[in-house]
Amino acid sequence: MADLNKLGIAEARDALRKGDVTAVELTEACLGAIEDAGALNAFVHHTPEIAREQAAAADTRIKAGDAPDMCGIPVGIKDLFCTKGVASQAASRILEGFKPEYESTITQQLWDAGSVMLGKLNMDEFAMGSSNETSVYGDVVNPWRREGSDAALTPGGSSGGSASAVAADLCMAATGTDTGGSIRQPAAFVGITGLKPTYGRCSRWGVVAFASSLDQAGPMTKSVRDAAIMLGAMAGHDPKDSTSAELAVPDFEAALTGDIRGKKIGIPKEYRMEGMPAEIEQLWADGTAMLKDAGAEIVDITLPHTKYALPAYYVVAPAEASSNLARYDGVRFGHRAKLSQGDGITEMYEKTRAEGFGPEVQRRVMIGTYVLSAGFYDAYYNRARKVRSLIKKDFEGVFAQGVDAILTPATPSAAFGLGEMADADPVQMYLNDVFTVTVNLAGLPGIAVPAGLDKQGLPLGLQLIGRPWEEGDLLNTAYALEQAAGFVAKPAKWW
Repeated sequence: MADLNKLGIAEARDALRKGDVTAVELTEACLGAIEDAGALNAFVHHTPEIAREQAAAADTRIKAGDAPDMCGIPVGIKDLFCTKGVASQAASRILEGFKPEYESTITQQLWDAGSVMLGKLNMDEFAMGSSNETSVYGDVVNPWRREGSDAALTPGGSSGGSASAVAADLCMAATGTDTGGSIRQPAAFVGITGLKPTYGRCSRWGVVAFASSLDQAGPMTKSVRDAAIMLGAMAGHDPKDSTSAELAVPDFEAALTGDIRGKKIGIPKEYRMEGMPAEIEQLWADGTAMLKDAGAEIVDITLPHTKYALPAYYVVAPAEASSNLARYDGVRFGHRAKLSQGDGITEMYEKTRAEGFGPEVQRRVMIGTYVLSAGFYDAYYNRARKVRSLIKKDFEGVFAQGVDAILTPATPSAAFGLGEMADADPVQMYLNDVFTVTVNLAGLPGIAVPAGLDKQGLPLGLQLIGRPWEEGDLLNTAYALEQAAGFVAKPAKWW
């Protein structure tokens, strides 16, 4: 079989079971593709020795006949997940040289299932960003290009390395994390599937925290079926994470019947934004028609507090970030600034944090510290928490009316050029999350599915939002949409 790195999880699993291919061959194909793709800057810590060792062990396990679905599948791991003995920097200078002595729960579950680690993937520093331009490793480049142009485009953020690596066939799948859209927005920008599970479905233990009440890890894959398989390996209750749900993990792949007859799909009027590109509007209308043709009932719904979601998110998330990032002080681990004669502990903290954190992280830490300070706590933070409750109630009301899923655009545009927003007001960049943050504030599952190309030949995605804990049902609706959209486009190889 040629081009083994181009396989998805389901195809690779079936080929491994039949004995048509070995995990070692799949791994070597991916390692070769990674070596040739330096221009994308997706992989930042390479672990070929670990990969080969895990692949050989997976082959032994497959031969013995007791291998789980993910056994022998080569994956990339976002640099936010702690991996034992392997640099885990969250793309920040302040964690330079940090090699954890432990494994995050999710990566441990993947290794227990026999998956193969190819290396760590680039991302926005501490997962703060929508374009992968805040990383200490430099920008990740989207494998897609505009027709007739060789301008470098963003793969989205913060899981930009994961998105770029999966779209360019450097790995069969990757882990991502989503605090305000960081799985779904990059997935839409590169034409892959990205799933953010219900808050608490996947353990957060060992994942570097950004905003603890919003962060959720999920799979970034080449298809909806692959997302279902990988989520099965990533999900599960973890006693080490107090926010992890004590629920059984269903067989998500078995839910993929493609039959959505009689399902109610809500179309929220508040997501029709002023100045939304005609192509996004059209894609949304086409997606609605596809689901209707598949037998779903389309209903208009209202989520009245949507317009407050972005401001509420950009108060809650930085507040939690300023609290979580206080631990990076140069004392216990990571970077420590060189001190001058007479410098005390205060100077050490100040210099270390000024050198260690990039400008975007500094901006968010300052916003967070400000909204939590004595005079402003009620005016900002408490008010944002109340708005968050109202947004959650909006969704609960819609689901109580029998709506099974909600269809919206995934992003307000296709991928933009790297550096294009560098001089813009930071709020312009934050607007990239306009369709995705509500899902995190309400703790719901959401999935981005590639559904078409814009006039410049770039991928565009649609988002489906599901009921809490019903990822199986959400994946099935996404599967029906994927079948109808028939998106098979791949980026032309230039790297």
